[in-house]
Amino acid sequence: MSLLDCFCISRTQVESLRPEKQSETSIHQHLVDEPTLSRLPSSTRASEVICSTNVSHYELQVEIGRGFDNLTSVHLARHTPTGTLVTIKITNLENCTEERLKALQKAVILSHFFRHPNITTYWTCFTVGSWLWVISPFMAYGSASQLLRTYFPEGMSETLIRSILFGAVRGLNYLHQNGCIHRSFKASHILISGDGLVTLSGLSHLRSLVKHGQRHRAVYDFPQFSTSVQPWLSPELLRQDLHGYNVKSDIYSVGITACELASGQVPFQDMHRTQMLLQKLKGPPYSPLDISIFPQSESRMKTSRSGVDSGIGESVLVSSGTRTVNSDRLQTPSSKPFSPAFLSLVQLCLQQDPEKRPSASSLLSHVFFKQPYFEFL
Repeated sequence: MSLLDCFCISRTQVESLRPEKQSETSIHQHLVDEPTLSRLPSSTRASEVICSTNVSHYELQVEIGRGFDNLTSVHLARHTPTGTLVTIKITNLENCTEERLKALQKAVILSHFFRHPNITTYWTCFTVGSWLWVISPFMAYGSASQLLRTYFPEGMSETLIRSILFGAVRGLNYLHQNGCIHRSFKASHILISGDGLVTLSGLSHLRSLVKHGQRHRAVYDFPQFSTSVQPWLSPELLRQDLHGYNVKSDIYSVGITACELASGQVPFQDMHRTQMLLQKLKGPPYSPLDISIFPQSESRMKTSRSGVDSGIGESVLVSSGTRTVNSDRLQTPSSKPFSPAFLSLVQLCLQQDPEKRPSASSLLSHVFFKQPYFEFL
């Protein structure tokens, strides 16, 4: 049984979407024990045979989600000739505007163009009348945001955050090396397979820095359909000034996603857009885990000096607008302790000046990703 399964069972009984018995090889072994290894799941070998564009070769099992602003339904299905479970995204093209169609086209083309174990792969796509079918590997654990909603409403442990973020940042680094800005890095675009492979999806928002064969230092256009992703967007992207933005904008989103995974809630989520923009543009001295930037609830406003995480080192206490640091633990909005390494990672990512943020490549070498997982068990 996997460590992730253990975490989930401690909250509620898990009924896996996969009918077969879970492998003895744990998701956590692949995610944590070997953090430098990007391993393709065994099911990827099926891509050699799952290239069929015959709709009768796919048996829809159940709808497991929706996406693309609710225009796309996501289904668990079975490829009947091989018996392999797959994910099928079905979109009615007649309901899509021209801009939406271009975004779909971009996501499909880029998924075929990019080849990296931490980037979500589309095996094949075809149309059935006015419906677009996109076939991809089945990610048994779903997205990181689904795990938060179902099993970790108060946030994940650092061990799990480290495992998930490492794979996602590896995928992000690959995009950056190819001159692309993701522009939609968040928990719902981080997918986890049944054997622990983390992949980054959401390529429809991607923007290339390369134009006419030359790589530019910055771009200036605002992402389309960006209302739902604004809490994750960087200040310089939201500012829309003559300085533009570059790949460092994604690093800010990594910091917001780290807070999302840690607290179970998205920073700035309940803020009015204008207030959120002003808060981000103001920059420091707000703390990246300050309760003032999280959705407010009675349970989250309670202060507790106890916790159940390992909590190595310091803590930040927020009171009357001032912050004091002691050697007990770092307090998050749910009073869950986190290590100085995690706080350092978040603070680096959320630097107001994008030039002060680390690159995705250097972020992978941060001490947070180097710590042995057993320190936090």
